[in-house]
Amino acid sequence: MTGAAARVDRWRVRVGGPIGVVKNPLPLLARRLGTRPWLMRLAKVIIWADKRLHRWFGGRVTLVGIAGLPSLRLTTLGRKSGLPRSTNLLYFPHEDGFVLVGSNWGRPRDPGWTFNLREHAEATVAIRGKEIPVTAQPVKGEDYDRMWQRLLDFWPGYEMERLAAGRELPIFLLTRR
Repeated sequence: MTGAAARVDRWRVRVGGPIGVVKNPLPLLARRLGTRPWLMRLAKVIIWADKRLHRWFGGRVTLVGIAGLPSLRLTTLGRKSGLPRSTNLLYFPHEDGFVLVGSNWGRPRDPGWTFNLREHAEATVAIRGKEIPVTAQPVKGEDYDRMWQRLLDFWPGYEMERLAAGRELPIFLLTRR
């Protein structure tokens, strides 16, 4: 086999799919890019683009979703205002629920949604436009250590963000109500 056909077959083998089946290479690429410190400097641009995609496509398309990773839109009640606050986030699927990490792109302060969930545990997540009521519970102690290892396997960039932030990143388990 020569030429373009040989290049396609080598690409298929490289991304791990059997010959004839092309596996999406974007999650692997996203996980590699997620460990690069320069990516954190693009946070504002990424968040801006993600919000626009969410608005334009009614929640069915997100930047994280395009990268082949699981994403949701978390809506909490503001702890001070009591008003709904929404944020698009990467999540880790866990049993019948969702695990969220308050990495805040490696910034020294926890993201606002973590404070809201600590104050009001009931929230809503939307996945591809479908809303699901959830209850949040912080993950602590030995459960935190076990979950942290699973999260690093899922998204290695969390370790870089933890080091940059200089704090323990809060983890929340969201279960369906």
